[in-house]
Amino acid sequence: MKILGVIPAFNAEQTVGGLVRKSLAHLSDVIVVDDGSSDKTGYEAANAGAIVLRHEVNRGKGAALKTAFEYATSHEYDAAITLDADGQHLPEDIPKLSRAFSETGGDLIIGSRRHLFAQMIPRRRMANKFSSWAISVGSGAKVDDSQSGYRLYSARLMKALPIRSSGFDMESEVIVRAARSKMKIVMIPIELGFVDGLQTSYYRPIRDTFKILGTALRTRFLG
Repeated sequence: MKILGVIPAFNAEQTVGGLVRKSLAHLSDVIVVDDGSSDKTGYEAANAGAIVLRHEVNRGKGAALKTAFEYATSHEYDAAITLDADGQHLPEDIPKLSRAFSETGGDLIIGSRRHLFAQMIPRRRMANKFSSWAISVGSGAKVDDSQSGYRLYSARLMKALPIRSSGFDMESEVIVRAARSKMKIVMIPIELGFVDGLQTSYYRPIRDTFKILGTALRTRFLG
């Protein structure tokens, strides 16, 4: 299988280089979508061996992922594995996602952190649980960690699904659309480099959770 590593990144010069190097130990190709960074994110990523695609202005995580999906499908990759640039996701788990893809044929493999929720601060834990409940209701699929960004997307999914969102809620929209399109969604447990990471996260637990709920309901009922 031909699998592409994808790292959407915004002002991640301190962590992106090491993440790229560790990911390349498991994948032949890694791209970093530099989403309008004002630091040396792009330079550090390229120096570590990544293919760098750049947005001149910050457009959001969803927009960065859509750019990566266009690259993956146009270069005929079988799948793409996405990792967050802050180092939360461990490249050592890449073979676990690849193996799940090979064994299950899933179109969307999600690395679940559910077994780690108890280690999160209360507002982050409640936001994750509520978001997962909302996405499960909206999609009709059982999803125990809807906000994990550590995922494998099949080429079929990347080509077939129309995605409208450009922010964090894009990942929730994908789940709802995949489930409604009868694509196979698989959850597997992953470990983390750190559990909360609020110092590096751009996710706002309350505001973004309600945005995710709105996206799930809009996608479910309006298409």
